[in-house]
Amino acid sequence: MSEKYLNRIMIALLVGLPWLAHWLDEPYYVSLATRIAILALAGVGLNLALGLGGMVSFGHAAFFGIGGYVTGILASHAFNSEPIISGFMGTTHMLIIWPLAMLIAAIVAVFIGLLSLRTSGVYFIMITLAFAQMIYYFSISWPTYGGEDGLPIYVRNGFPGLNTLQPIQFFMICCTLLLITLWGVSRLQNSRFGNALQALRQNETRVTSIGINPLGIKLTAFVISATITALAGSLFADLNRFVSPTMFSWHTSGEIMIFVILGGLGRLYGPLAGAGLFILCEALLGGWTEYWQFFLGLLLLGVVLFARGGLIGLLSREQKNA
Repeated sequence: MSEKYLNRIMIALLVGLPWLAHWLDEPYYVSLATRIAILALAGVGLNLALGLGGMVSFGHAAFFGIGGYVTGILASHAFNSEPIISGFMGTTHMLIIWPLAMLIAAIVAVFIGLLSLRTSGVYFIMITLAFAQMIYYFSISWPTYGGEDGLPIYVRNGFPGLNTLQPIQFFMICCTLLLITLWGVSRLQNSRFGNALQALRQNETRVTSIGINPLGIKLTAFVISATITALAGSLFADLNRFVSPTMFSWHTSGEIMIFVILGGLGRLYGPLAGAGLFILCEALLGGWTEYWQFFLGLLLLGVVLFARGGLIGLLSREQKNA
């Protein structure tokens, strides 16, 4: 089975099965599919930096959490009619919240990227992790917005013309954003910028010798990656109607990385396959044993050792060098 055909099957299942669950009046499965779409979106963001650019970021939870907290803070102030700053009372409009969350994540990503991208290897990993943990501990000590207990969101943010309280309609918002992002990343991947980014991953010295600035290319990719992950964090906060410091934790960064590796590092639809497999393992094995992550670990080990192309590479029999 070709990878392109497999990708189409995954999209058909992602779009079709929630509608079937909706018609059967099974909102739990619609919410499950929504979670897959949101976490896949976060994985797409990391995959741009990790899979295409070779930047092993262990701090993408920082951007995921920023998206969530921007959403929670704006919605909380709008609900309580308390101004954030003079004259601005917050908002519950998704079309305002998303750009703000992505903008703030981009600003933070520029700062982190300018410092971390001057290093490589384990030093880059540790710097990104350190920044994420700094933000995590700051959120714990921020009592205005719940501190360690987190911040509940008492309203579901709105989208023009849709009832976002309906699980199937909120799912379609998340799914549409995922599909648009996948299309955008595919265009980026096949552009001159994408080719330069992949060339830097393979041989930075050679690319530098022909006059390409590696810092500029990598920083741009890192910032775009952060904004995509922040958008996913915003949707995740709306799905749960709750944000907490755990969104910033290194465990969250690890989970997003697992989606990418399970599906196939550098493969466009890899995060979707990885997130789907992760959520299904959690839903099915989690009801059987509280130690379901042990079996997930065995699965991840098998992928790393025997299927370097991830789940997509294994099913399509098209392996890709990581």
